Amino acid sequence: MSYWTLPDETATSALAQRFAAAIDGGMVLYLHGDLGAGKTSFARALLTALGVGERVKSPTYSLVESYRAGELIAWHLDLYRIADPGELEWLGLDALGDPAALVLVEWPERGTGALPAPDLVLELEHANSGRCARAVPHSDRGRDLLRRLAES
Repeated sequence: MSYWTLPDETATSALAQRFAAAIDGGMVLYLHGDLGAGKTSFARALLTALGVGERVKSPTYSLVESYRAGELIAWHLDLYRIADPGELEWLGLDALGDPAALVLVEWPERGTGALPAPDLVLELEHANSGRCARAVPHSDRGRDLLRRLAES
């Protein structure tokens, strides 16, 4: 497990940039946190740092957005508006199972059973006037990412 104090959005963006530098291929990253905790800000900064050249939109209404970052295909999901995981069937999420894809999921608890298992869970929380983040690995890919982050 790793922990960071993030006093402002600039610090959240800097952490996302460090993650981008440490990502080595595909992985599934669950983003947990209350409204306004920084999930979308983190995802947007991560995708931009990975080289997504287009505007990174919040998938709050579309539910899913896909991007190309060099050779990496990235999927960004926001499941806040999902009431039941069965609602995800019509989205055609089979591509999320591709081990070479980067999958970022906000509100993953709303898609339980319909999503690939996480390699890493990033929990973002409000802390005083800023935020804090805690990363918990759930696979060798997640542990390797945290090791690379610690070495950077």
